[in-house]
Amino acid sequence: MIGIYDSGVGGLSVWKELKAQMPEKDYLYLADNAHCPYGDKPIDYIIERADKVSAYLMSQGAKMVVVACNTATAAAINYLREKYPIPFVGMEPAVKPAANISRTGVVGVLATANTFKGRLYRDTVMKYCSNIKVIEVIGKGLVEAVESGNSAKELLEKYISEFKAANADVLVLGCTHFPFLTEQIVKLAPKGMTIINPAPAVAKQSKLIASKIIFNGGKNMFYSTADTEPIERIAKAICPTLGTDSFETINI
Repeated sequence: MIGIYDSGVGGLSVWKELKAQMPEKDYLYLADNAHCPYGDKPIDYIIERADKVSAYLMSQGAKMVVVACNTATAAAINYLREKYPIPFVGMEPAVKPAANISRTGVVGVLATANTFKGRLYRDTVMKYCSNIKVIEVIGKGLVEAVESGNSAKELLEKYISEFKAANADVLVLGCTHFPFLTEQIVKLAPKGMTIINPAPAVAKQSKLIASKIIFNGGKNMFYSTADTEPIERIAKAICPTLGTDSFETINI
């Protein structure tokens, strides 16, 4: 099966795209809700959690793992690829396509503090944004809003105002939780601003790898290290036909 890992429900935005492109595959989604959010936690702690979760997913039959978390990708993807023999797909910083389509020469990125500190993100910005101004805003509190199902309007108004002031015409969603706020973001963003969700591109990359090693099945299982209510609420909104027996709390 394909293992999918995130600190919480955010990776369901990636699972949605994976399902759209590969509906016939088996999926095991693991939300590390007991330790969410990751955005401001020590890097060593995030690597430790990524290691434990990945080992568990493999013990349950995962033949590849999609690290559907920008923060975990930034902190741990190289470690996981070096330690384990199966393929790991991470979240790519979408600043390259943003830079290519910006008309004002200003790109906004909304992400967590640890994502901005990641080497992959920094290297990508240096390589593709030499002639582009990148406005980085830490979306503090947004992950918690998505997890709880509460409104993020006030926070988004504050963050998007920074992009408006800088004349950014492209906004990169640098956390997998943030696509669930797209409707609110669109209402607050300047007219004509392009919003980039990296999940479809990650699903496309995953499909190329999975086609060689993953057999068809069609099952969907969801595990959480805490209450399953957040993932059950959002997963069923994405796919209403999911059964109640697909959700389980585990301790790792």
